[in-house]
Amino acid sequence: MAKREIKTVKELLYWSYANLAMAHTAVDKKQNKYQTFNYMIRARLYKGLLEGKMNIRTLFDDEKIKLQEGMKCSYCGSTKNLALDHIFPKKLGGEDSGDNLIYACKSCNSSKGKKDLMTWMNENNRFPSLMILRRYLKLIILFCIKNNLMAQNINEINTGDYPFDIESVPIKYPLPRELKL
Repeated sequence: MAKREIKTVKELLYWSYANLAMAHTAVDKKQNKYQTFNYMIRARLYKGLLEGKMNIRTLFDDEKIKLQEGMKCSYCGSTKNLALDHIFPKKLGGEDSGDNLIYACKSCNSSKGKKDLMTWMNENNRFPSLMILRRYLKLIILFCIKNNLMAQNINEINTGDYPFDIESVPIKYPLPRELKL
């Protein structure tokens, strides 16, 4: 799907989430590049999400993974000087809830500050782990559903006061060999 075809917030977020599923499958199968099977997963999920026949996975699934991962920085993997970081920064309206909190070392936490996760990652030429990206996308999707933004044109919300930067939501993902779960 070309970027020019994505007009609504719903299309953008569901396309990114479908790409995430495609990437996750490829990384899980230890593929070096995407194959037809991965593209089929993306197409089926995207269509299912748009039509309301499929749903994103719950944040509960992410909480289980967060607990299994243990105490390490969600950005760099360090186990030293850990703090809790808000995926949606509090200063931008992020909540003090478990869904919005992850572990981060003090270095990554202070570097990210009140920036949007993907904006900060892009500034540092990094791509987040798929598990963190999945949580980030879910938070955006849930926020947009709650605030009736899914049908809005992307250009209408890129100037809004939201806890995320819609222009930083990834629509293209690196090759599976460059990603980590």
